[in-house]
Amino acid sequence: MVRHMRNHTKKKQYNCFKCGSVFNQKGSLTTHRKIHFENSPFVCLQCGKRCRQECSLTIHMRVHTGEKPFICSECGKRLICEDHLTKHMRIHTGEKLFSCSTCGKQLYYKRNLSRHMAVHRTEKSFSCSECGKQFTRKESLTRHMKIHTERKNFHCLKCGKGFSHEGNLTTHMRIHLENNPFICPQCGKKCTQKRGLMEHIRTHTGEKPFSCSDCGKGFNHKSNLIAHMAHHGGEKLFSCTECGKSFSYKVSLTQHMTIHTGEKPFSCSECGKRFNFKGSLTRHMTVHTG
Repeated sequence: MVRHMRNHTKKKQYNCFKCGSVFNQKGSLTTHRKIHFENSPFVCLQCGKRCRQECSLTIHMRVHTGEKPFICSECGKRLICEDHLTKHMRIHTGEKLFSCSTCGKQLYYKRNLSRHMAVHRTEKSFSCSECGKQFTRKESLTRHMKIHTERKNFHCLKCGKGFSHEGNLTTHMRIHLENNPFICPQCGKKCTQKRGLMEHIRTHTGEKPFSCSDCGKGFNHKSNLIAHMAHHGGEKLFSCTECGKSFSYKVSLTQHMTIHTGEKPFSCSECGKRFNFKGSLTRHMTVHTG
């Protein structure tokens, strides 16, 4: 407390000779001066990461050792440092320290506030030099530019359709196969990829291993959690590599991609007609049911 009171009663007397910053305490100046070192002095022997302070290196090393010594008393979650535990506890206490100056919405973390502020940006400062389309964020423009800069070097040997990425061609090629190879033992659903089948299985088990740090909502898939977190901030993180259209959720992008790949995963059990979207199949079924 005594040392803290000096902040109010003493003049700042410790000056950084590199940048001129002024500090109340010599220790604060010593810590600050490390940012001017050409190389941070504490080096991780595992990955070469450099840290300015020894305590930071100690915390970083836990990434490699897997050590998580700080445990949440509410839910048992383990974390690598006390700062992470303090932030995590806000989920349980409901404490939201960061408020939007425009709409008053409160958020748990500063990074979520930064994402949220994008909702209020109306000025589109970033323009595409090729087609003139405008964006509020530079990241969105960068994703969009791929439409103009990426060549479609991957072509289907069956129908000749071109794609910017080999993965999209691989997905497209499955429309030329008669059967999807991965089958759910619970309901018989067929999936084009093993990963898709493993994710689908969770709909039967109810497993939701991914939780939102803001509201605690659980998800079957990590991609859904990432999309949900972006929804808190108003971002659209998933962009189509073929046309640049952006989506808030990966499932929306996956459905959209069928337009480009030609894949029609939903088939009518009555007449065999196939559709890009489940909603289209549902509407079609009224033809048979009346």
